[in-house]
Amino acid sequence: MNQISNPALQGGEIQQSRVFITGMGIVSVIGMDVETTLDSLVSSKTGLGQIRLLDTRLKEKLIAGEIPYTDEELLQMAGIDKVPGISRATLLGMIAAKQAVRNSDFENDEKLQTGLISGTTAESMTSIEKYLPDFLSNDSRNEYIDSQDWGFSTEIIAKSLGINGFMTTINTACSSASNAIMLGARMIRQGRLDRAITGGTDALSKVMLNGFNSLMIVDPEPCKPFDDKRNGLNIGEGAAFFVLESEQVADKGKIIAEITGYGNANDAHHLTALSPDGKGALLAMKNALESCNLNPGDINYLNVHGTGTLNNDLSEAIAIEKLFGKTPPVFSSTKPFTGHTLGSSGAVEAVISILALQYNLVFPNLNFSTPMHEVQVRPETSLVKNLELLHVMSNSLGFGGNNTSLIFSKVES
Repeated sequence: MNQISNPALQGGEIQQSRVFITGMGIVSVIGMDVETTLDSLVSSKTGLGQIRLLDTRLKEKLIAGEIPYTDEELLQMAGIDKVPGISRATLLGMIAAKQAVRNSDFENDEKLQTGLISGTTAESMTSIEKYLPDFLSNDSRNEYIDSQDWGFSTEIIAKSLGINGFMTTINTACSSASNAIMLGARMIRQGRLDRAITGGTDALSKVMLNGFNSLMIVDPEPCKPFDDKRNGLNIGEGAAFFVLESEQVADKGKIIAEITGYGNANDAHHLTALSPDGKGALLAMKNALESCNLNPGDINYLNVHGTGTLNNDLSEAIAIEKLFGKTPPVFSSTKPFTGHTLGSSGAVEAVISILALQYNLVFPNLNFSTPMHEVQVRPETSLVKNLELLHVMSNSLGFGGNNTSLIFSKVES
């Protein structure tokens, strides 16, 4: 294989192998594939709207990023026969993972160490909601009992792809998928895997919708991250997966981008809130930069976590100012497009970040109008074209203070 140069990596973490992305797939409320997702982002087309499929008392009060397909329709899209107890999140993840594999021309090769690492927060919640009615009405074995395991979706997805090697499931709240991607990249760098299918999946459920609503952080209107009058988040659902490969096995013609940096930090400030001084997010971003020997000024676009809640946006904005100063790189939250897809958000937004990198675009932070009075930084509100992007950072900030930053870079041949 021809060597691929990257002048940005001249030091930092000792790497046995570079990690390339050779395929990606995504399903969300703004698109059931990469191409449709890009079209929605470029045209500023949000997917947030009325809840139609989830049978909840809140459907008339709240909006969400609900994918407009029934579980039966998703089963057909996944191209499988019904598996007892299969969850909606498993179906979404299977569709996205199969897309990623197709886009990379991935083939099973027993000589290569291949793993599957998936992140999820609410994977079995939809099955939990079906478990009790089935238990009360069905005197035979409950078909939803196996899917109570959070690793259920990972095993089903791996089986559908013919992957029999290393597999694991990560649940670190809203940073789950980002941590799955990070783990896959680390294992490839250290020679433990040749390839990894990594990403995450989560589906809309009554448990999650009611849970976040009980915390009084759900906005009944479209969310407006970083706005001084922000009023909360909108729940969404979706999945995204990537094919990661070492430089020894990656097909040069299939390389989309490189994972150059990653960092994780836990501020342990509060069960459901970030540290008000931005410490956790700041450490995650610093760690990501240090892992690949980049400086803050090397980042050209920052895809922020930006949920639209009072706590998250102020904490993240303070962290941005501390790291990048009063004039940071252009940044935006894309959750007003997709809603907050929970454990899969890191993977969904990684796809969006890589699309920005591929096409030199910055997607707008929709619904923003009034700057926060506590900080000077403000997000980009219009589509930016022809901005040369070499390095893009994507933030995922989770409950419990588990924060992860990923850096994606263009590859020069």
